[in-house]
Formats: sequence, structure tokens, C-alpha cells
Amino acid sequence: MAEQYLMAIDAGTGSVRAVLFSLDGAQVGCVQREWEHREDPRYPGSMDFDWTHNWALACECVRGVFEKTGIDPASVAAVSTTCMREGIVLYDHEGNEIWACANVDARSDDEVGRLIRMYPGLEKEIYLKSGQTYALGALPRLLWVKDKMPEVYEKTAAVGMFNDWLIRKLTGVEAVEPSNGSTTGIFDLQSRTWDSSIAEKCGLRGDIFPPVAECGTVLASVSEKGAKDTGLLAGTPVVVGGGDCQLGTIGVGATLPGQAAVFGGSFWQYEFNTDSGATDPGCRVRVNCHAVPGVWQYEALAFKPGLVMRWFRDGFCQAEKEQAAKEGTDPYDVMNREAEKIPAGSYGMVCAFSDIMNFIGWKHAAPTFTNFELDPEKFNRYTFYRAILENTALLVKGHMELVKEATGNMPSEIIFAGGASKSPLWSQILADVLGMPVRVPEVKEATALGAAILAGYGVGLYKSIEEGAARTVKWDRVFTPNPEHRQVYDQLYATWRKVYAAQLQLVNDGVTKPMWVAPGL
Repeated sequence: MAEQYLMAIDAGTGSVRAVLFSLDGAQVGCVQREWEHREDPRYPGSMDFDWTHNWALACECVRGVFEKTGIDPASVAAVSTTCMREGIVLYDHEGNEIWACANVDARSDDEVGRLIRMYPGLEKEIYLKSGQTYALGALPRLLWVKDKMPEVYEKTAAVGMFNDWLIRKLTGVEAVEPSNGSTTGIFDLQSRTWDSSIAEKCGLRGDIFPPVAECGTVLASVSEKGAKDTGLLAGTPVVVGGGDCQLGTIGVGATLPGQAAVFGGSFWQYEFNTDSGATDPGCRVRVNCHAVPGVWQYEALAFKPGLVMRWFRDGFCQAEKEQAAKEGTDPYDVMNREAEKIPAGSYGMVCAFSDIMNFIGWKHAAPTFTNFELDPEKFNRYTFYRAILENTALLVKGHMELVKEATGNMPSEIIFAGGASKSPLWSQILADVLGMPVRVPEVKEATALGAAILAGYGVGLYKSIEEGAARTVKWDRVFTPNPEHRQVYDQLYATWRKVYAAQLQLVNDGVTKPMWVAPGL
């Protein structure tokens, strides 16, 4: 029998890609195309999604991966899709796209403010049922369409997400799945399906919600048109995928309740699996459906750690960039080498960037470095750099404690993935701060691998999602905590919490500007 492959199509924030995997999880081909979400000049903060151009790019990726690998499309056992969360597509009664925005769209500040003023207490009521607040969900965006583009709103027959948009283009069949659908704020977490009464309470129609299909089920097969567009074989099974973070969690092997993962990139996510969709009474942390049926996830988001690193590198480390170019290495490797020489705790220096998540009142302090001395031997740029690494690890500790308060549970180890996990220094600091093993997987395309695992599970190549992950996820190394460093970081964490509270008060008093603030606050 000819070798079989699994395909993932991944619609990310900045690019789309098609990735082919073997059944053992080896990545055999990937073609990627960058895309842009253009701002409508009439609406500051808007990020429109160009579905015509972007579907053409997706098709280029699928065709390109067949050309690049020479693999016969008939060898693809199944296809699944994943995408950035929160982006939405609106369709008319003929199934044509009529409006779409990317997840980074920020045009609905006015609508959030109006919801908060008109319906005090509604946001908490919605959160307790859906796990979402207005900060990231679809409700304010749909209200914006109703207010600013009433002709589009009147024509709207269905709302969907980008992973099911890809499936619709491939098959002609539309269904939203729970992992991404739950991020709209219009889902009932317990039943894992739409709750139209949430939309109606916000003044929206309740008749625009398509069927729901659970992650890992075969929804349809590639249509003749889908085959013509992409080069896939007509009749190839298409399996329901999920949101990028949930599939990334599957792609690093965290499929069971009690397991947890940290994804470190431009933003950092702490994902904790639970067998209950119960929400946090304080409305502080996000709760989503996992892409594993019967499992949910507490999600704590940290804003901009990767962007802070990039700012520091580009603003202060020109010499390291030049040295790395000579060595043929990454500037971060040079910076890490020097930062390793700085003792744990950075001589007591603390910085403040992203705060511990407070989903219903999300605001960050102004970027801050404090508690350093005018001693260039101790407090040089590598000390400041190490403090940034430590700050992010302290933030993860805060998120773990936050989720423990909400659930009563704490993992026994952490899986660490994403670009930040390439840094052995950052991985070790994370283990030292958390006081638990940090396991780093080999795979760098965890989200796409998660989609491939669901594809294989959907067509019976894996008996369960857990078995698919066990067969495909490989491990790079495990970092164990240094007890001496743990003591230093426990003291530093207590200091950091007090410093951050004081810095946030300065923002609330109007003295400094927040690094980021949620819409409507």
C-alpha cells in the first residue's frame, strides 16, 4: 500500500500555509504565503480580510506543497484546517462572503463602551456562560456591522470563523466547531454550541448561527470545485479542525485534563486542560472549548513578550547583531550567552510589561525597569535583557496561580513550545521560576501538526486524539529546576507583584500611559 499523508491548512494572522505530514508526524513539506489585512481608511483600527485574494494564496500553498514534494494528491488520507482565532466571516443567503475581519481588528471600541454603559452586569453574565468577555469576542464586531454597515447586516445569513471558511471553500459545506466558535462569546461552554440568547441580549439577531460539528469529525469531502482550485483529489475526506492555540496544544501532546502548555511568541499563552467548562467567578481568565471533545481549556494570555524582546534587540543590541552576522548565528544566541553570566534574579532588578490577566478589566502598566543601580559592571544591557526573560517567566507563574485559584488544580510539569522555547536560557529560567520540569518538543509547527492529528483521527488512522499525539509528538529536551534559583525567584515574584500594582495605579491615575488596554475601558 502506498504511503499515506495528512494535510493541514493553517490560516494564521500573518500568513497561510499548507503542511504535509507523515503518519508518524514527520513534516514532509510546507509552503507558506504571507498575507496582509488592510485597514479601511474610513475606520481606524479596522483590519479587513480579503477572502478572494487570500483563498487564491491558500490554493497556491496546497498546489505548491504537492509540486515541492512530488507527492501524489491521491496519497493524502485526509485534510483538516486551523486558523487564527476571533476573526469572523459573514455570508449571505447564497453562501457568498460579504464581510470579514481578521483577529487583530480593533474598530469596535465604541460598541464595547456602549455595551458596558447600556447593560451593566451583562458582560459578567455572558462570561459566566461563554467564558469570554467583550475584549476579544465577536459581539462588538457584529454590533459594529449592524451600526456602520446596516446593508451588510441585513444580508447576513451566517457567521463563521476562518478554519470553517477554508472547509467551506474546499467542500461547499459550512459548520462551526467548538474550539474556535467558543472564542466568539456566543457559545454555551457546557453544551459546546451556539447560545443565540447571548446575541439577542446585545441587540443582535439570533438566526445567523450555522450548525456546529465537533472537532475531529469528517464533515464532507473535497468537492469538484475545491479539487480544481487546490489540486487536491475530489472526494478526499475533510475533517473538522480547530483554533490555532487549541490545535497547538494537541500538537505538543497536551490532550488530557490536567496537562498544560505554554506557547511563547509575540504573545504568550498558558493553556491548562480541564474536564469541566466551569468559569472563574472573578471573570479574570478566559475559558475555551478544547479541540478534544469533552475537554476545556483555561487560557491566560500575556501581551507582547516577544515584541518586547524584539524592541530590546533592535534598540540596544546592534553590536550583537553584527557579531551574530559574523558568526552565522542569531543575535539572541549572542545575547543569551552573555545573559547566562548574570546571576538569577538580575541583582534584584524588576521590569513590568504585560500583567497577569484580568479578562473583564484588562489593562497594562507603562513599560518599566526599576530597582537597578548605577553600576555598569552589574547593570549593563545583559542584565536588562535577562530581567525581561525573568519577567515573562514570573508572569507565567502568576497565570498558573490564577488558574489554580479558579480550578483548584496545578500541573506537575509544563510543555513549552513556540519561538521562545528555542532559547535554552529562557527554558531554564521558566523551570527555575515555576519549580517544575519544562518539557520542550521537537516540532516547531505544533498548530499544523495538531490539525494533522485531528485529520488522522477523523478517518480512523489513530484510535484517539491522544494516541495520535503520542505517535507524532517527539521531545527535544527536559529542563529541571535549580532549587537555589527557585528561592531567589520566589522572593523576586513577591516584589514584582507589588511593583506592578504600583505601576498600574500610576496608569489608573493618568500619570503614565498603559502598554495596552482592552477596548471600551
